[in-house]
Amino acid sequence: MLLQSLGVTVPEEIDVEAIAWYRGAKVRYRALESCEARILGHGDRAVICVDSRKSPERRKFSVCHELGHWHHHRGKCLACRSDEIGNASSKNALDPERVADGYAADLLLPRYLVAPLAAQVSKWSLARIRELAAPFGASTTATAIRLVEMDVIPGMLVSHKTGGRRWFARSPSAERWFPQDQLDADSHAFRMLFGSETELRAPSLIGADAWFDRTGADRYEVREQSYKASNGEVVTLLLLPAEMLAVSVR
Repeated sequence: MLLQSLGVTVPEEIDVEAIAWYRGAKVRYRALESCEARILGHGDRAVICVDSRKSPERRKFSVCHELGHWHHHRGKCLACRSDEIGNASSKNALDPERVADGYAADLLLPRYLVAPLAAQVSKWSLARIRELAAPFGASTTATAIRLVEMDVIPGMLVSHKTGGRRWFARSPSAERWFPQDQLDADSHAFRMLFGSETELRAPSLIGADAWFDRTGADRYEVREQSYKASNGEVVTLLLLPAEMLAVSVR
């Protein structure tokens, strides 16, 4: 693995600009209008441009995302919009943007460093996710997606705008459950998106049928905690109980 070959043993040692240079790419930051990040390469050299107006966490992930393109899609000129970077909506494993996101997650939040830190957490919440994200310099969303997809957190991350669900990521153990397109009026996420509710300090219980319309969902309760992302989307962490993970949904 690249990071291990470079001797990276703690999250703070992940210097994405140095790694980019090692891989033959120079990183530049400037205001970009038509995209959030892009890479242009020739031979074994490339220049990565990232929008300087984005948050440090977002810029870091974007660099890793473009390095994913450099690794997997060399020879192409690729410009990535904001909604193409770190977006879990595509379920096509061969989608170049999804491939680049996977590379970015492995580089920014490597399993061999994330897993030991995650093992120290007994109860997950947004606060615990942010604590884990901090030494990696990663965003709440990127870290939550990583933890869910690693099945460290048995549940889902679901994002909504006023028009409905934008994307979701789920753990392998929760693959039998599919979130509804529209938010239920009883959910805290609904009141945050359409009202003035602020983020809760901890996940709260709600009937699973507020999030899932499958038969039998009304027999369970899940824990939800939502936050508002910088792009205006409301993102919800759903923690599923063990009995839901063992249920076959028809």
